[in-house]
Amino acid sequence: MPQRWMLMVLPFALWGSSMVAMKLVLGHVDPWTVACLRILPAAMAMVLVLPMTGVSLMVAREDWGWLALFSLVDVSCAQGLLSAGLQTTGPGLGSVLIDTQPLLVALLARQVFGEAINPVGWLGLLTGLGGVACLGLPEPLLQNLWLQGPALGGLSWNRGVALLLGSAMAMACGAVLCRFAARQSHVLSVTAWHLLLGGLPLLGISGWQGSGLQTLLARDWWLMAYASGGGTALGYGLFFWFVTRRELTGFTALTFLTPVFALACGWLVQHEHLETTQWIGVLLALVAVTLITRRQQLWIPKP
Repeated sequence: MPQRWMLMVLPFALWGSSMVAMKLVLGHVDPWTVACLRILPAAMAMVLVLPMTGVSLMVAREDWGWLALFSLVDVSCAQGLLSAGLQTTGPGLGSVLIDTQPLLVALLARQVFGEAINPVGWLGLLTGLGGVACLGLPEPLLQNLWLQGPALGGLSWNRGVALLLGSAMAMACGAVLCRFAARQSHVLSVTAWHLLLGGLPLLGISGWQGSGLQTLLARDWWLMAYASGGGTALGYGLFFWFVTRRELTGFTALTFLTPVFALACGWLVQHEHLETTQWIGVLLALVAVTLITRRQQLWIPKP
């Protein structure tokens, strides 16, 4: 059981650290090239490796329509918007916006699959949103919101905010679409093909704008190798494996841990220290995951 939980948490640890890596590389190259370098090498690696492990790359005819939609939404849209949004948005605020995904997934799963949320689940979702806010938003802004309310006119809501919110919505839809795309086919082969197909539009946009690969430093290539191999091939493979086998709302609640791992990565790599509000955010994120994953046991309605 502990090993299974470690595997379930691993994708979010890989995603959190990959966002830090992508942000570092975005200082030297355009976001579309970053998205391509993250997605396409991972896709090719999965296409080459999966047959060696006994996983067939064949996709059932009935699944191809859903696979095409899944690729467009979860890769072309979500990853393109993520890279473009990170370019003009700080990684802290970016984590807050991306990690609204569990709430969106819960709403979609309730409508599409009839998954019950119940009051404890709603409390967990709201606690998680508060946690990622404490983890990602600057402390002066949090104090302003707490004491004076959301003074929207004073916030620096740039284009990156809208892009990251769009990315979160696309990822939430992708978590739902994966179940339809993998009805008759192996989820890992569907994951590999959706990365490859979804990465082609990103490659086209990158080529049209003029790829800036020559501006990348040696360190950037290592960072993108990690983001592609770990954050995409392994991270996506594990994520969609569990998405098709676990309850959506409970599993995707682990996304609230993504900024925790991002901050831990920043502490290890850049020696960044957590503020008091960020420690509160870590605690709230852990409480949120506990409430959501155990909501059925914690809420027993009276007969």
